[in-house]
Amino acid sequence: MFGALRLPHTILFGNGQRHAIGTAAARIGRRALVCTDARLSQLAEFAALLEDLKAHSVESRVYDRTIADLPLDCIDDCVASVADFKPDLVIGIGGGSCIDLAKVVSVLITHGGEVSKYYGEFAVPGPVVPLIAVPTTSGTGSEVTPVAVVLDKARGSKIGVASPYIIPYMAVCDPELTVTCPRGLTACSGADALAHAVEAFTSKTRPAEPLLTEQHVFIGKNLLSDHFAKLAVVNVFAYLARACKDGSDIEAREGLMLASLAAGCAFGTAGTAAAHALQYPVGNLTHTSHGDGVGALLPFVMQFNRSANPQAFAQLAEVVGLGSASMSVEARSQLFIDEVAALFAEVGIPRSLQALGLGEGHENDVAAGALKAERLVKNNPRPLDLAAMLHITQAAFTGQRAALRDL
Repeated sequence: MFGALRLPHTILFGNGQRHAIGTAAARIGRRALVCTDARLSQLAEFAALLEDLKAHSVESRVYDRTIADLPLDCIDDCVASVADFKPDLVIGIGGGSCIDLAKVVSVLITHGGEVSKYYGEFAVPGPVVPLIAVPTTSGTGSEVTPVAVVLDKARGSKIGVASPYIIPYMAVCDPELTVTCPRGLTACSGADALAHAVEAFTSKTRPAEPLLTEQHVFIGKNLLSDHFAKLAVVNVFAYLARACKDGSDIEAREGLMLASLAAGCAFGTAGTAAAHALQYPVGNLTHTSHGDGVGALLPFVMQFNRSANPQAFAQLAEVVGLGSASMSVEARSQLFIDEVAALFAEVGIPRSLQALGLGEGHENDVAAGALKAERLVKNNPRPLDLAAMLHITQAAFTGQRAALRDL
């Protein structure tokens, strides 16, 4: 047996837990930079957060110009806006881009330099200004993970800053903050959470060497990450369609946020794989959401990867009650993949890259671009080269998953 987890110092989950932020912040610092976006900064809940900080003698500076996908100029703008403030605490509240902005800015105000200096794994040289992460969507899991993804327009791709030092000090997961999340965002965020869990559970298993966690930020499938991945899968199957149907269904919102949190706990150590690698170039070409991209790709990536570990997919079928014990591993593993595709179709995730908006003839660009995400490629349970990536991309473009079954 071998397991490993890297997690925040404190995780709070439950309705109303946002009201603990002021007290917690006061224990950590006195000058808080609050990273969010323009929509969230106008909400009553956000105003209440600022009042809570003030009531606990924590001065705040708000940056509410976060841009989706987090281009580098957004990060530079944020850093410049707090040069005179010198925050000793950073709070990220919002979706993944807001929390990732908080992570990267905490690195820059601590260690200086350009963002590109910290690309890849273990490039952050030491601890950063403490972070409190407050998600308002149920999908990215960024509140508990050691990675922030930014858009480098000069390179024409998204790229990750991956370091245990950027795991937030505290994660506050309050499902009430997701009640106003629109249906489409609920769907694509939930698809992202399921992709995190599935890719963590089916990722490559590495030899359990004592220095594994010192040599890799993302170490692959293991005993502890598997526990959280299964919890996430169960909850997405139980609550995603419900939350999309009725956003005020607080039980569904709770279940979906727990799924997102658990998936973050899983992939924050195990890592993700080909679906996320492929989404980077797909997102750049289509300008579509990360969740819609990984959701469209996941069934095809699972189909390609199934032969590498059919038992893992069969186990996921079992935990969500699909099939029966009398079914073969092969049949049950296929049933799980089919049911993921059906769930995504039910909530409106595009069923092909063509439906997502990818233009014909870009398959080669996507396949080649995905291989640049080395930390994701090396984590895939089945070896990936240009030909393999192209097989997946071509099948995903046309929506013909059956083309991958015999590869």
